[in-house]
Amino acid sequence: MAKDCIQEKENYTIQTNQDGSTITVRELQLAILDIMDEIHRICVKNKIEYGLIAGSALGCVNYKGFIPWDDDIDICVLKKDWDRFLKALEEELDPKFYFQCFENDKKFNVINGPQMKIRKRGTYIEEVNWLLKNRCKTGNGIFVDVVIYDNIAEKKWKDEVARTVIKLTVPFLVLFDNLHLPHTFLKRFVRWFSNRYARKHENSPLISQPISVPWEKFLHEPVFLKEDVLPFKPYEFEGRTYYSYNNIEKILKQWYGPNCLKKWDGEKWVETLPVQKRVPKHTAHLNLKGETKNNK
Repeated sequence: MAKDCIQEKENYTIQTNQDGSTITVRELQLAILDIMDEIHRICVKNKIEYGLIAGSALGCVNYKGFIPWDDDIDICVLKKDWDRFLKALEEELDPKFYFQCFENDKKFNVINGPQMKIRKRGTYIEEVNWLLKNRCKTGNGIFVDVVIYDNIAEKKWKDEVARTVIKLTVPFLVLFDNLHLPHTFLKRFVRWFSNRYARKHENSPLISQPISVPWEKFLHEPVFLKEDVLPFKPYEFEGRTYYSYNNIEKILKQWYGPNCLKKWDGEKWVETLPVQKRVPKHTAHLNLKGETKNNK
């Protein structure tokens, strides 16, 4: 009887060091799992809902774990649980990890995608990111990205109008950040406006990342019915149990297209993504044995 996931897992090289040694995507994935295990422990203990999203959710369905070339994990936490999540991290997070967000460091970039990064000490990662760099002084350890899921307007034009307001602040945020000029007031405005918008549409049947990440809907349309997202359900992931979307296959097809899921070739489940696109995308430099760029 065939297993219900893709079994072939090629080992991808993510970095070749100056001494000729290599670091594989799999080595990074296993290190990231340490962070994810701690997040799962804290969320379950404190009854905080979370879910694997994006490529991490796709890996759940296709591989029952990481996509072999995926070099990160993305999760969401509901806005209603955000304050409790912060409190739980502050009080219970194992000291070998740390987290960065606007609430504990005003240098954190509020429009860069995730609303939080939970990092591992004793490691270093430099992301592929030309727009905004990590300005937090606490470190650049490998991480799990945490995004907020919140209410989105039911009518698209209302959502686009609100996102346009945020988009107009982006050039100033980027300019001030790269010139190292004070811009906390702009970040506060983005957060205030985003929260106000979500509360105004709290009865909408739609959910997504907050409009503080203004390009999300414009680029990918990752706006979902709440009934497809919630309640989060348990799934197997690398021999563990993590949570993800309620209607996971429907959401993945909506996000990545109808052909994103594994296919049966008559003998086994196979990957549908073209070989030339199977590459890690997020890592510019990596050190799993120290907190500096130098791998020696």
